[in-house]
Parts: sequence; structure tokens; C-alpha cells
Amino acid sequence: MLSRWATDPPVSFLVSSQIMLLTDPEVESSLLISLDEGASYQKHSLAFDILSLLFHPEQEDWILAYSHDQKLYVSVEFGRRWQLVHDNVVPNRFYWSKLGLDKEQGMIHLEISVSDGRSQYITCKLQNCSDANKGKPFPGFIIPDSLVVQDEYVFIQVPMGGHSVHYVSYKRNAFYPMKLPKYTLPKDLQIISTDDNQVVAAIQDWHQNDSYNLYMSESRGLFFTLALENVVSSGGPEGNVMIDLYEVAGIKGVFLSNKVVESQVKTYITYNKGRDWRLLQAPTTDLQGNKVYCEQPYCSLHLHLHVSENPYTSGNIVSKDSAPGIIIASGVVGPELTSTNVSIFITSDAGNTWREVFEEEYSVLFLNQGGALVAIRHTPLPIRHIWLSFDEGRNWDKYSFTSSPLYVDGVLGEPGEDTLIMTIFGHFSHRSEWQLVKIDFRSIFSHRCTSEDYLTWQLHNEGEVCIMGVKRIFQKLKTNARCVKTRDQHISQMSDPCPCTEADFECDYGFERQSDGSCTPAFWFVPSTASRDCITGDSFLNTTGYRRALSNNCTAGTLLKYSPRRQKCPSQAPRGLQLLTSEGTLVATLGKNVTFLVFLEEGLGSTTSITVDFGDGTAISYVNISSIEDGVKHVYSKVGIYQVSATARNTLGFDWVILYLHVSRRLEQVQLLAPSVVVKNKAVNLTTVLRPSHVGTVTYYWWFDNKTEPVVTLEGGMSFTFSKEGSHTVTVQASVGNTVHQDKRTLVVYEYFRSHVLAFSSNLDELNPGVAEWREDISRVVKNLDEMTEVEILMTVEYCCTAAANRSSFVLLSALNQDLIQFTLKPGVQVNVYATRLSPAPLVDSSDNGHNGAAVIMLVSVVLMGLAVFVIYKFKRKIPGVNTYTAEQPDKEQEVIPTVTSIAVPNPEEDITTSLEHVDVKLDSQSRGIIGSNESSRVNSEFFPASDGH
Repeated sequence: MLSRWATDPPVSFLVSSQIMLLTDPEVESSLLISLDEGASYQKHSLAFDILSLLFHPEQEDWILAYSHDQKLYVSVEFGRRWQLVHDNVVPNRFYWSKLGLDKEQGMIHLEISVSDGRSQYITCKLQNCSDANKGKPFPGFIIPDSLVVQDEYVFIQVPMGGHSVHYVSYKRNAFYPMKLPKYTLPKDLQIISTDDNQVVAAIQDWHQNDSYNLYMSESRGLFFTLALENVVSSGGPEGNVMIDLYEVAGIKGVFLSNKVVESQVKTYITYNKGRDWRLLQAPTTDLQGNKVYCEQPYCSLHLHLHVSENPYTSGNIVSKDSAPGIIIASGVVGPELTSTNVSIFITSDAGNTWREVFEEEYSVLFLNQGGALVAIRHTPLPIRHIWLSFDEGRNWDKYSFTSSPLYVDGVLGEPGEDTLIMTIFGHFSHRSEWQLVKIDFRSIFSHRCTSEDYLTWQLHNEGEVCIMGVKRIFQKLKTNARCVKTRDQHISQMSDPCPCTEADFECDYGFERQSDGSCTPAFWFVPSTASRDCITGDSFLNTTGYRRALSNNCTAGTLLKYSPRRQKCPSQAPRGLQLLTSEGTLVATLGKNVTFLVFLEEGLGSTTSITVDFGDGTAISYVNISSIEDGVKHVYSKVGIYQVSATARNTLGFDWVILYLHVSRRLEQVQLLAPSVVVKNKAVNLTTVLRPSHVGTVTYYWWFDNKTEPVVTLEGGMSFTFSKEGSHTVTVQASVGNTVHQDKRTLVVYEYFRSHVLAFSSNLDELNPGVAEWREDISRVVKNLDEMTEVEILMTVEYCCTAAANRSSFVLLSALNQDLIQFTLKPGVQVNVYATRLSPAPLVDSSDNGHNGAAVIMLVSVVLMGLAVFVIYKFKRKIPGVNTYTAEQPDKEQEVIPTVTSIAVPNPEEDITTSLEHVDVKLDSQSRGIIGSNESSRVNSEFFPASDGH
């Protein structure tokens, strides 16, 4: 007995005579490795926490370890040393290479995460995964968590036109889209099996929620036909999907599945890989020997088909290659499958007849290559005993494996069940340490097995011995033959071929079985397109509507009648041309490579020329589509929306496809331009400035105050009317590609207001560096100018249009014109601030003198805007990529009118100045606005005349 010094249950792995124990990462990250079947252990510390391990199927010392931080490590010394392979690896999407298919044995298939929720399929050399040694079997991006590498096949999903398309590569060749019946609209696809050069896939259609349909493919995994509908599905412990389909080990073509039939779950079995299904026959008697009355289809045996993902606990069903014909499962007898009154059942003839062996749930394990069975009861109570059977579960002997009762947490059997050692782990009490109990069964076996210890058994399906085209006879141990099978002893099997019958053929792709058993074309399928198999340019097999099930070895009989007929490949016009970007999106970045992928579903690729027009005046042609399997690269030099097209052409015709590609530059900033003060019920123009100015197609989202729904525009400006006085917020978001930027402004709405334009003495011009930071510094100085005079720039007026407000305006103008407002730029340089013009804002109704408005707050920030406007216009400092927008004036040329200091407006009848229609442009201390030289000259001549003497 070996005591473990960690506090959690051990995670153990057995490879030959080597044992690896993984400690609890919350206590320490280390491995306990035994090279002598657990007699001694050596601790090896880890620099990372292991989340999962993947052992090489042939090299027992090679291990892949996946860490919690999405890094993949490799060890070629059974965990004693580790090396980083790659980071950003998608969980459970890493696979060992397969010798004979991949270029070398020491290679790994990986799915890695890239930016924006996309993934990429790469291959890496075992101990050198540098960029120079990476392979990209598929040049584009794939949908995350979609890579499956299994036997001869590689499966991926590619984003295309807002949905995903499933692609398959056979024997590491080019990828092609998987073909399903036209009425199938999959929202999920799970690969179940890839044995015998055939793909078994479970597909959830658009209308299904808790069930899947089973499909079978031909050898390349391209064309799928329906095998069974409405198979039960459920969620696994790690969020994975579990399909109630079980492939019986040791006998090819035998599957068990749970299907929903009129809201009831029933178990079915097939002996010919889904060609035909039937219910399971219930046992004739129960465990006490009483007769069981169960008549199909109202009553049958139903099994739980979940396989355990935990390496040291058994699942609901188990079978082994070394023990053909033996299946052990938990289930019930009745009209449907339930989770109550579950018993353990066993069959020795591959599902034809069943026996009940336990009325409670047990874990049953194979020992001695199926020569013996070991059962341990599922119970929360401590136990001391196990049960052992030497006659395939007909009789059981009870054995004690520990002197003190043990709470059992799991059982570890030897790999392949070809040794007689088993390890049980658990604890004696909830406070005790975890214990490992190693059981050696060699003492209960009398001798090595000889030919005298075996008998023959013939596989059948309810008496029919021709299964998958052959008669199969197996050798199995006689009842109570307590002999030890050795590693060099294999289960012998004799096979005799059977003549072919209609039962050996299933309907080919595009054909459906009718009530009389015949296969006829489906409504969506045109048999004349069957030359899709013409991939060599020489000949193709023209279907008769039937195809022999893969692994079926029948001969003669009706073979010629149903087999496809080889015909010379006719020339065919290209059809099904597809064009997409490698990233699976319709957005590209200016100046960066865009990779276009071109696929042709029908038509011989080697004789079909391809022309790709990038939409910017350039195009490129290729002699055949096979020469661009890695994609076509192009770089765009200007932003915009481009119509990209691909044309496939041969002597019989052509096919054409287009996509619209949005080429944009990354948006760095959006700035909202708006006046700080606006008039109630008068439209105000809101504009935006982008950096950089040309980024491509931009979508603008405008929010006003606390409204939850935005106004969406494709233009960078809009007009809006505020109907209430007070403070209002405007927020704008600019969206380009995957980038969104936002800016926000606060506007004050008044019934009336008057504007004053500020200017500065010309000596400011000489020292103007023309940068935003400089203008911000000047703005901070101007904020304090009210301290230099008796007039406050920030004032509160209780009533609009009063004499007091008019007097305040007069005092402010007098102070400005007398050069009382000034500041020192630097020693010896004095800058004066003065008024150039008085212009009242538009009035709502000049005759309404008795109007009492709400309290009006004058903002200093408007003064700063006047300063910023002047600095920009006076000194003509052009900043690249920024535009200033103007408002149209009635009956006159467009002018740029700077926003100015605002105070309360006196009675308009007493004011002799001209009222302006709009005061639109707002440039505060953070503005980057410019105007051209012509506009600048016009503003200077109009607002800053030379006669002022400044």
C-alpha cells in the first residue's frame, strides 16, 4: 500500500510499467513518476500548472501538457523535462501527427488564437516551433475551437458570408467544403468517428435543440448521407456536447444509439454501420430467475451510453477490442430509457441477447484481455470487497482487497488489460490521506492459456451470419478457464465473404430510400452533376444511386447491379466558385496584405483559369485554380470600398463571384465640434473631426442627453434642435471596422444671447508655435482675465434682456477697448485682448419684451473658444487632417464665423448692430481646426481690420 502526500485525489496515468501522478496545483505543481509499476516514485517540480495531458499513441515517453495560461509544453522523457511549444493554444485543440500521413512523426497540429476572436491552424515541429518551421495547411483564419485532426482527416470551420462552412482535408490534401443534403441547415457539427476511411458526423439542424442527426460519408469525408435521426444529446461536464452514440469495440460496424421516438428515448443497435437499426431485446429473466414479459416495440432494453471522461472511473457502457462480443452497460427494461431502477446488463454475443448481472450500479473492468471481469460497487459508503467473474458475468466470486473499509474514489486498470495488476485509490476516512492499493491477481490464475482453453463463437444478427459482407468466427475463452493470456496471444478471427445483396448497399449522396427499399434521386439533386468525382481528369464513377457501405466485403451477387459505373470524365463548366478573405471578414487595413481565397466546387481545377480583379484597377490571372491554393495577396493604397471579383473559365463556360471589401485606416480620434451656447428651437449644426481625416467608411452614432437610442448617420455632421433651455449633453461615436472612438460636448440652451468676438495684439503672432498645447496654455491665462477688471466674464443674469445685462455688456466692451485686459506672454512682451465686433444672437421674437427667461449662466469656456479661433485664423497654422465646417448664410457667400464670448442680450430694438443667422463653429482649447488661406484672409479682413492698429 502506497500513501500519497497530497490532499486531493491523485490524477494518475499508467503507460506500460511507468506511472505518473499529478499533484494538486493548489498545493504544488509537480509530477510523481514511477518507472517500476509504483514500487517507488520520484518527484519532478513543474514551472507551470497542468490542465491536461496528451500522450503520444506510439512513443510512450512523448507527452504534450496544456497549462492554465493557454501554453503548450512537450516532454520526450516521460515528464522529467519540459519545453515550451507555443502559447495562445486553444484548449483541447492540439494533436499528435500520424506517421504515414504527416511528413514526420515529431510534429504537432495546433489551433492558436489570434486577434479579434479568430483562430489559425498551424503545424509545428516537436522541439522547434519557430516561425520558420511553422506550417499553415489552411492559409486563412478559421472559426475558434473548430480544428479536429482525427486519423486521415482534418476538419475546420471557415467564416463565410455571415455563417460558417465546414471544410475537410483527406490524407492531408487540400481542403474542400463538406457536402450535406440541401435541406440540412446545420447549426452544429460533431465528429463522432473516422474509422475505416469513413466519417460519422452528428449534425444539429436548425430546428433541433436536444437532438442530432447522424450522417455517414464516403471515403474522402466529402459527401454525407443520413443514417439516423433525432439522436439524444446532452451537455458534458466541460461544456462539450455528448451524443448518445456508442461504437462497439472489437467488431466493426456495430453501433448503439439512443433515439427520441414520440417524446420517448429508446436504444437502437445497428450491425451494418447505420444501414439498418433495431431495438434491443430485453433479457428473458431477471436476476432472480423470474420471467420478464417485454414485447417490442412497446417494451425493450434501453442503455445509458455515456463513456466516462475520467480515466479512473468507469462510464455507463464499456467494451474492449481484446474481448469481442462482450458489452457491459447500465440500463432499464421498459418502454423508454429512465434514470431510476437502473441495473447492470451484459451481452456475450454482441447485443443479440442480454443478461442482468447487478441490480445496483457497479463499475465493471476488463482483466486479462477480457478473460476475467472485475466489479466494484458504486456507493458513498466504505467497502472492502470486489467481485470477480471468469465466465463473462454469469457467476461472480467475492474477494476482499483491504483489511479496513475504504472509500473508493477510482480504479486504474493496466493499459490494454494485458497484465493482472489493478490499482484502487481512496481514503479510509474523510480526514485521512489518500491511499493507493495495488492488487495483483496473478495468484488466482492457474496457467497460461493454450488452444485447449478456447472455443469458437460466430457473430450474428438475430441469426443472420452475413454481417458487413462476411461471416466472422471468433475465438474466446471457455467458461471458467482460469488461464493467463499473454501479450503475444491475439484474438484469432476467421472470415468468409458473402454474396452481395441489396442489404449491403446504402443510398448514395443525393438519393433517398423509398418505402419499397429503392434509392431514388431527392428533389434537390440532379444526377447529371454526378461527375463531381472527376478529380483526375480521366474518368469518374457514375453512381447508380447506391453505394456499398465502407468496410463491407461482400463479393459477386448483386455487386455489379448496384456498384457505380466508371465513365470518361465529361468536360464541365466551372460552378460553385467561392471568394473570401483569409480572415473571413470584409474589412481590411490600409497598407497591409489582404489574402483572397478562391474555391471551385465543380469543374476540373487543373483546366480552369482564374482571374482575380481587386477593384482598384489591378487584376491578376492564373492558368489553373490549383496554383493558388495558398491564396492571392494584394495591398491597397487608398481607403474605400472595393468590388473584388473572381472569374473561373474553361472551354465550356465560366462562373463569376464578387465581394465588397471595406479598406480602412485605423481611426485614432474623433472630435465633436459644437457651439457651447445655442438658441432654443433653432437648429444647430454638429460636426466631427477625425484623425486621421481619411479612414474609409464611417458610421456615426449620436446620443442626446440620456436617450438610450442613438441617431445613426453616415455623415460626420447633423442638424439638431433643442426645445428646452438648460444644459444638454451630446455624445458621438465614430465606428470604423472594429474600432470605435467617442467624444462628448455640453451645450447650454438660451432663449436669447449676444456674442462678442475677441482678438489679440499682433505681437502674439511672432511667438505662436502653432500647436495645441500652446493654445491651451494661453487659454488658462485668459480664464483669469476677470481679475484685471471690474467686469466678470462669468456672470449670472436673473432676467433676460434687462438694463443691468446691457450695462454689463457695455462695461465689458469698454474694458476691452481701453486695453484694460492684457497679460504678459514673457518678460517684455505684453499681449492685449480687445473686442473687434459686437453681434447679437438671433432673437426668437423681438416684440416680446416682457418675457421672463430662466437663469442664464455664461461660460468661461466660450471665451477660450474665441481665443482658440483667433489663434488658428490669425496665424494660419495648418494642422494636417483637420477640417473646419461652415454654415450657409442666406443670400451671401459662406463665411467662417468664430464662436465668441456670450452675455445676456439687451432689447434688440435698442441694439444697432447686425444680427447673424448662425453662430456654428466651435473651436475650444482642444480644437485642431484650420481653414485655407483664402478663407483666412477673408476672416482677417472682415473681423480684424488693419485700422485697429493692433
